[in-house]
Amino acid sequence: MKQFLLLLSLISLISFSSCRDDFESELSFGELEFSQDTVYLDTVFTNIGSSTYSFKVYNRSDRDIIIPRVELNAGESSNFRLNVDGIAGKSISDVNILAKDSIFVFVEVTADIDELSQNDLSFLYTDQINFDAGDNLQKVELVTLVQDANFLFPERFEDGSTETLSLGLNEDGEEIQIDGFILDPEHLTFTNEKPYVIYGFAGVPSGETLSIEAGARVHFHDNSGIIAASGASVQAIGGLSSDPELLENEIIFEGDRLEPGFAEVPGQWAAIWLTEGSTNHIFNHVTIKNSTVGILMDSNDGSGQPTLTLRNTQIYNSANVGLLARTGFVEGENLVINNSGQASLNLSLGGRYNFKHSTFANYWDNGFRQFPAVLIENNLESGETLFVADLLEANFSNCIIYGNENIELLFNRVEEAAFNYKFDNCLIRFNDFNNRFVDDELYDFEDPVIFENIVLNEMPQFLNPDSNQLIIRNDSPANAIGNPTTAGQVPSDILGVNRTQNPDLGAYQSIQFED
Repeated sequence: MKQFLLLLSLISLISFSSCRDDFESELSFGELEFSQDTVYLDTVFTNIGSSTYSFKVYNRSDRDIIIPRVELNAGESSNFRLNVDGIAGKSISDVNILAKDSIFVFVEVTADIDELSQNDLSFLYTDQINFDAGDNLQKVELVTLVQDANFLFPERFEDGSTETLSLGLNEDGEEIQIDGFILDPEHLTFTNEKPYVIYGFAGVPSGETLSIEAGARVHFHDNSGIIAASGASVQAIGGLSSDPELLENEIIFEGDRLEPGFAEVPGQWAAIWLTEGSTNHIFNHVTIKNSTVGILMDSNDGSGQPTLTLRNTQIYNSANVGLLARTGFVEGENLVINNSGQASLNLSLGGRYNFKHSTFANYWDNGFRQFPAVLIENNLESGETLFVADLLEANFSNCIIYGNENIELLFNRVEEAAFNYKFDNCLIRFNDFNNRFVDDELYDFEDPVIFENIVLNEMPQFLNPDSNQLIIRNDSPANAIGNPTTAGQVPSDILGVNRTQNPDLGAYQSIQFED
């Protein structure tokens, strides 16, 4: 009986539905509504596809409608691409929208600036989407900025393979290769005339120097970077900028996605890799952002001079480590590192390090991290092998070490190698609330030989550390307590402000915030 009643109900429903006439669509009458009347697709590099943008088209009426045609105004010659309610094309016919309903329209663009303009380095490219025609015509404007660039990439061979760089042999005697290419002599100077977009690793050959001029912009595709061979140098020497928004003299390394949604996304490219034996690297007024590792410094050149000098340099949003130095010889002044998935600064496998007026912070909020802002080690475990090397010196003067974890400074020492370090006039977050390190002599902050004039666990009062704004307030506990001798060696902060009188800790002199 129940089955009979169910069948009867189904037949009745079908019969009722077949009598309805409100599924018949009417032609569009020019009263569509749009979630936006102009779609801005942001900036794209020439011949590189944009992200996908979308908007909604609403039918507010009580009747189902059909739009005879949705099309790009420039037709098949348009550089924009459409997908209308799941149908791709540059012209789509008979688009239905039910009563009181809506559909999505998706838009992308790939444009060749050489076809658009012969003179400009950037070109505003526009089109429009036409909905219907004649008296019922409605439109949505499309706008994007196409930017020219120098593209550097590995050669692709006839058999479909791609040029690679050899990194030597692994433990099994097999060659280690990465996608990459050796920079030609004409590409060993990056100017500020056009941005550079790099695919794969751009190799600096032994005995050569990659010079990067003030104001240059270097963009990397996924898993790309710069690698300096033994005997090679990277010298990125920018200058102080007058415009804090444009940063006209800053050298910036970042990913090749220019949309605002990618502006602070970590891990978009690999690293600047300074391999063992490379030498005389200088970074001044440089910003490195959104990489996996900002700078990887392998060993040092044995010359007795710093292998890597960092001045007025910022490293942000590294998926793993901001600066990873293995047995390096590094000097840093006005160095700022923040927001790293592991450590912001990892001094690994010994070496020599001197940092003055630097800010090492970690406010990573993209997931759990098990390492502090600063990790100092004289050993490195690789598989079942433990490598050790002397930590000859690790000196921090007038620095801030802070973050959103209780412990932001950690040491990893083995007795088989030297472990020398000194902190003077530093603000450090080391809140050992569970007394884990209470008997560990490495963390004896009362020892004036290794910890001199230390401020513990006082908030430095950063402007907005989540957004990498690490300038401090003028009521910060780091204010006016710097070592004057150190300040005299680094007389201006990262913004060019004089600090010889009442120097503050960190890379910035304090300012008055507006509450």
